[in-house]
Amino acid sequence: MIPRLPCLALFLSLLVPNAFAEPALPGVGAAMEEMVSKQEIAGVVTVVVGAGGIKHLESTGFADVAISRPMAPDTLFWIASMSKPVTGVAVLMMQDEGKLKVSDPVANYIPEFANLKTPSGEPANLTITQILTHTSGLREADTVASGASTLAELVPIWLSGPTQFEPGTRWQYSQSGINAAARIVEIISGKTFDAFLEERLFAPLGMKDTGFYPSDEQRARLATPYAKDKDSGELAPATPRAGYEGTRNRPPQGNGGLFSTPRDYARFCQMLLAGGTLDGRRYLSEEAMGYLKMPQTGEIPVGFFQNDTFGQHGMKYGWSLGTCVLRTPHEGVAAMLSPGTFGHGGAWGTQAWIDPVKGVAYVMMVQRSNFPNSDASAVRQAFQEAAAKALE
Repeated sequence: MIPRLPCLALFLSLLVPNAFAEPALPGVGAAMEEMVSKQEIAGVVTVVVGAGGIKHLESTGFADVAISRPMAPDTLFWIASMSKPVTGVAVLMMQDEGKLKVSDPVANYIPEFANLKTPSGEPANLTITQILTHTSGLREADTVASGASTLAELVPIWLSGPTQFEPGTRWQYSQSGINAAARIVEIISGKTFDAFLEERLFAPLGMKDTGFYPSDEQRARLATPYAKDKDSGELAPATPRAGYEGTRNRPPQGNGGLFSTPRDYARFCQMLLAGGTLDGRRYLSEEAMGYLKMPQTGEIPVGFFQNDTFGQHGMKYGWSLGTCVLRTPHEGVAAMLSPGTFGHGGAWGTQAWIDPVKGVAYVMMVQRSNFPNSDASAVRQAFQEAAAKALE
C-alpha cells in the first residue's frame, strides 16, 4: 500500500502552484486536494482551455507517491480511449481530402470485409460510420493473444465469424471498429497510423509528447497507475494494462494506444473548440467538425450510463465519429455542460469534454485503474463543478 496522502497533498499544494506560472481557477485545486486526501487518486492535472488558449492549468498530488514525484503539466499519461476522437479526426481529414466518405462501405478500403456476414447470414455491409459509432457489431481481437504487431494483422481476427448483432440495430462499445478505421487511414495514406498522426496532427499542433511509443525520456515522466483497494479503501500501484504498454511490438491502436500530456491534449481540444483551426492552420473543415459534434446514432440508447447505477441516461447521449455527444444535460458529471458537449474519457480516468456553447473544454489527467465508471467518477464531477463555478 502507498502512504496515507492528506499530509502529502497539503505539502504539495504549498509547493506546486508556485512551480509553474500558469493560470489557476479558484476552487479547482482545493477540490482536487480533497480527492487526493480521500485516496480517490494519487494526483491529477486539470486544464480548462478556450479557443484562445489555456484558462486554467494546475497540478495536484503525486505522479509517483513512492518517490514523491509531483504531478506536472508535462507528466505523461496513458490516455486510453481518449485516443478515439483522434482517430475520428484522422478519418475526417481523409474525407476532407476527398479520399473517402464516412458513408462508404468498409469493404471499399479493406476488401476482406466484403465477405463478412451478420448473425442472420446476410451481408454485413459495414460502413465507416458504423465502425466509428460502435453500431457495427464487429468482433473484438485480443492483440496480446494474437501476437499482432500491426493493424493489418488484426483484420482476420475481426472477420473470424459473423458480427455480434445486426449492424445498426444497437450500440455496443467496439475497440475493433475504431482500429479498423485506423487501418483505413493507413491504407489510404500509405503510412502507418502512428506516422500519419505525427505528420498530420501532432507535429503541426505542437503535441510533442503525444504518440503510441514513448521514448525513454518520456517514460521517465509517466504517471504511475494506482488502484483503490476494495477492502481498505487505500491506493496501491496497479499493473499496466496488457496490450497498451507503448512498445513497438504492439500495433498503433487507434482505440486506446496513445500516451499524452495535459498540455498536449489541451492543444487538440483548443483546435476543436476553434472549429478545426489553430494558429492559422486548418485541420478540419466546418463540415467535418459537424461529424464530431452531431450524433450519428439516431434514437439508439448509447454510452456508459445505461444502467440503474448510473441513472439510465442512454437516451441523453448520442455517438458521433469517435466521440460521445451530450444531448441533454443531467445531474452529476453533465449538470454543468451544455447540450452538444462532446468528448471522451479513458479507462484510467482521464477525461476531455468540449463545450462549444460555453467555449471551454475540461481536460483531466489521472491514472487510476479501477473506477467503476470512469466517465461518472467523483473526481471528474468535482473538477468540472469547481471549474464551471469559477468560470461563472
